[in-house]
Amino acid sequence: MSDEILVERDGGIATVVFNRPKMRNAVSLAMWGEIANVTEALSRDDAVRAVVYRGAGRDAFASGADISEFKENRKDTETALAYNKKTEAAYTAIRLCPKPTVAMVFGFCMGGAMALAMACDLRVAAVEALMGLPEVRVGVPSVIEAALLPQLIGPGRAAECLLTGESITAARALEWGLVNRVAPSAQLEEVTTEIVDRILACAPNAIRLQKELMVHWRNTNLRSAVEYGINAFAQAYATEEPREAMRPRARGLREQQASR
Repeated sequence: MSDEILVERDGGIATVVFNRPKMRNAVSLAMWGEIANVTEALSRDDAVRAVVYRGAGRDAFASGADISEFKENRKDTETALAYNKKTEAAYTAIRLCPKPTVAMVFGFCMGGAMALAMACDLRVAAVEALMGLPEVRVGVPSVIEAALLPQLIGPGRAAECLLTGESITAARALEWGLVNRVAPSAQLEEVTTEIVDRILACAPNAIRLQKELMVHWRNTNLRSAVEYGINAFAQAYATEEPREAMRPRARGLREQQASR
């Protein structure tokens, strides 16, 4: 792995860092491959319970794909397909990751970087963050994870983003449901850690099953999703987690009833 993709660990949290601050963390073709490989490795690591993605510094999550590569290597249909297959592997690795994933967005989050953030389960953004899919402004459509945008913010708002290529502020992203939290830059890491800690405070097996369900729901019809959920609920009782979690609540309810 190069020094352009870093992995930092803190207990059960792994943070993947896009480390090209002088280029606003623009993602090169090699980096897309590393993102896929790193995510797949973290997915298999039992010590990891959540994965956070962020850019180095506070100027940008990532400004998008490294367009200098497009200038240096003239794109034709064949090379464009090959490029998108590389990026799609990174998005898919994140979307299918069995651990909860969080995008921590400072500054610019454009094009392929916004698609990467949309592949995550949760997104938190600094108040100064700008997010957008500006591909139509440079002659190509937004593809792959852009298909998630209508279900995240609704078809009308998605159409506005995709057809104008205009950026949206963190405040509007929060209003539209694209991000889960907005915070001042100085507090964004704290807010992100707080959300992840709340996930880690839950029963590990229940979180694993819940994430498995979420992945399945994104890729199936309602009937299949319901049936899959029923099976997952039953699987939860293969461990002691439900009984252990419910015991204090049951005791509290009995004490409340006795005091009445």
